[in-house]
Amino acid sequence: MITLGIETSCDETSIAVVRDDAVILSNIILSQIIHKGFGGVVPELASREHLKSIIPVYEQALAIAGITKEDIDLVAATFGPGLVGALLVGLNFGRGLAFGNDIPFIAVNHLEGHMAANILANKDLPQKYLTLIISGGHTSLVLVDGFGHYKILGQTKDDAVGEAYDKIAKVLGLGYPGGAEIDRLAKTGNRDYFHFPRGIMREDSYNFSYSGLKTAVALHIKGLSEKELVNHTADIAASFQEAAVEVLVNKTVRAADEFGVMAVTLSGGVASNSRLKELMNKRLLGMGVKFYFPPPELCTDNGAMIAVAGYLRYKLDGPSLMPINAVPNLRLTSS
Repeated sequence: MITLGIETSCDETSIAVVRDDAVILSNIILSQIIHKGFGGVVPELASREHLKSIIPVYEQALAIAGITKEDIDLVAATFGPGLVGALLVGLNFGRGLAFGNDIPFIAVNHLEGHMAANILANKDLPQKYLTLIISGGHTSLVLVDGFGHYKILGQTKDDAVGEAYDKIAKVLGLGYPGGAEIDRLAKTGNRDYFHFPRGIMREDSYNFSYSGLKTAVALHIKGLSEKELVNHTADIAASFQEAAVEVLVNKTVRAADEFGVMAVTLSGGVASNSRLKELMNKRLLGMGVKFYFPPPELCTDNGAMIAVAGYLRYKLDGPSLMPINAVPNLRLTSS
């Protein structure tokens, strides 16, 4: 089955063509650079950029895949969570394409899409595993027992980890998006420069909190002279990153042990973070637990993950009933 996957939940316009859940024929990702000057995504601008880009991206996806619209068997599009205006662009384009060509349409949960990226990238992934979904808008720890069957163990109670990265990068003057810049800069800094709070909440909880860490780092920076900030920017980045990823690793490792899983995956944009992967791999290796994560192009928001999630969801539930609306605060639920 050939599935066209459409992703427009935030600031990437992405359309992909995927055969079943295994072969990417094309995966076009157009990141919106217009937001860099604002230090974050401006929802109205994001919607306008999606409107301008979606047809050219669609045409490029078909051309690179070497297919025509008549070859598409299923259209999948993200319907939440995300920015409502941005979601509507991709959702309505996908519904119109499916209706006009008399092919089935499936609405996809963006979080399920991130999880499906590991199915696409890792052919030996077992049915039961633990996944950590980490991005600018989400921090969740989920126990998976086959596609569509989930138990949410914990999630953020305030800021997502990716949001904290972006905000600290802005305070440090590193620009937007900030995750990759902090990761790069931290490699040259001293992780022990300052011990920032870990925000662990209760020891027995799998929930996360990053607002305290974000505030602590911002206050520390505010108390430095200009010269001190210049001299210690890399050290602050490294110390912040250590605090951020240590909590992610500790809670994930503890959950893997408690629930007896033999595999752990990372999902979402922050899954590209080098220090997180280094620490997680070290801890899980000592437990004999396999560690999986997608390549960078499947960590960011992309149409290929939506196509795979749509294909698998279609096999479980059949096509979505139309009309269906965007749900900006959509949650992950189990079948």
